[in-house]
Amino acid sequence: MSREIVMDTETTGLSADQGDRVVEIGCVELMNHIPSGKTWQTYLNPQRPNSSEAFRVHGLSDEFLAGQPLFADVVDIFLEFIGDAPLVMHNAGFDLGMINAELKRVGREPLPLSRIVDTLAMAQRKYSGAAGNSLDALCARFGIDRSRRELHGALLDSELLAEVYLELIGGRQTGFDLGFSPRGGSAGSDWSGGGLPDMAPYVSRLTGAERDAHLKLIEKIGKTAVWNDYLRQQEPTPDA
Repeated sequence: MSREIVMDTETTGLSADQGDRVVEIGCVELMNHIPSGKTWQTYLNPQRPNSSEAFRVHGLSDEFLAGQPLFADVVDIFLEFIGDAPLVMHNAGFDLGMINAELKRVGREPLPLSRIVDTLAMAQRKYSGAAGNSLDALCARFGIDRSRRELHGALLDSELLAEVYLELIGGRQTGFDLGFSPRGGSAGSDWSGGGLPDMAPYVSRLTGAERDAHLKLIEKIGKTAVWNDYLRQQEPTPDA
């Protein structure tokens, strides 16, 4: 079973080299590209003030953050949750740099670039020349409901990014009909085998508990969550 972690951070500013710190981490677990319902989120005491620009983005006050745990207090829980899974981030260079600066401060090994899936780079390759590939712009492009995003939040943004990631990897097409045309061959390809290739149907490996947790998560996201479409495809057909 393929496990991935979609991750986002909020910070005191834009430069780890200038001492900016992480104030929130949010993670969403995907199993075979579907949210398992397992998430992890924490606020952090950055031990320094927010920049005014950062506060306008996330709305986390210095007073609130002063009462939160230090990164050193939660680093073991964080590393246990992400395990060795690939990490999906948007504009990964920024988030990875901030997280690795925190890990360095507590004497831990940095997360390697080889683990990172950067959805910004994916979007730039797929939509070269497009007006914008920010998370908001991609949500608008794919019709993903972002009405709850009045301010940035690491867990909320991770949930939205998980939906964007599914769209970027062709989740609706590859998850439902694999893009095969009725006359045989794959849509957009030159395969002409005279019919569908001989392949076993996909069988979900999600447990009942994982499916229930996933249903609760997409209920929170709303009716526009793209996984609603997937689940409808999995509903049994009534007997004739």
